[in-house]
Amino acid sequence: MADDQRGWAPSDIDLNTATLARIYDYMLGGAHNFAVDREFAERIEATVPGSARTAWANRAFLRRAVQFCAARGIDQFLDIGSGIPTEGNVHQVARAVNPHARVVYVDLDPVAVMQSRAILADDELSGVVNADLRDPEAILADPTTQRLIDFDRPVAVLVVAILHAIPDADRPSELLAMLTAPSVPGSHLVISHFSTNYGTADEVKALLELSRDTTTPMVVRDPAEIRALFGEFVPVEPGVVPIHEWQPDPDSSPGEARSSGYAGVARKGDS
Repeated sequence: MADDQRGWAPSDIDLNTATLARIYDYMLGGAHNFAVDREFAERIEATVPGSARTAWANRAFLRRAVQFCAARGIDQFLDIGSGIPTEGNVHQVARAVNPHARVVYVDLDPVAVMQSRAILADDELSGVVNADLRDPEAILADPTTQRLIDFDRPVAVLVVAILHAIPDADRPSELLAMLTAPSVPGSHLVISHFSTNYGTADEVKALLELSRDTTTPMVVRDPAEIRALFGEFVPVEPGVVPIHEWQPDPDSSPGEARSSGYAGVARKGDS
């Protein structure tokens, strides 16, 4: 096993290609990433200074969105493309409101899955599913999902900072429609997505080019396209807005975060 794996990662992991989950982990100060991920993150920061702050802005949005849903009585969360559940992740935030909240984390990255399972090994109200957003039927049918999520009650489906890794050819709107089809009225859909407000047009182009060297090349969608991803779910106030503008903390400063995309929380109404 390579030294960079430190005994915590599968021996067959590709150490030469960066992944979105591990780059994100590094930007958030996590320890479950490899040299290739750290080097790639530094390339992003050098290309667009301030990029690391966007990861924190996205994490802050996730926290606010989970708090919002939990405060409205939702006590079960399906987190797609969850990465590694480091400090302040969904189960901790939700349980600060409701100690009995249930969470299913779903990710394709083997390191994210292995570390998530290790972190949550003694947590009976959380589970980890190794699956791809592009296979919603497998996510819904997984025994862990079936054990922890009761689709006869409202659920919050979190699709945060992952849809920009799903190209149009994979029909992301259809994937989300399938994923949320079992949900009842009162359920919520949470989305954040890389967009054109990342910086200048040249910076957006440069980041897209860089992402081609990862396992998850990125796509950029404009605000109208991101709004369309919510389908039948109706966005709550303030709608689909720059990430740091979605119900910001009262004491936050506009200079604390750089917009790297758009985000929103939407509710499924009565049919």
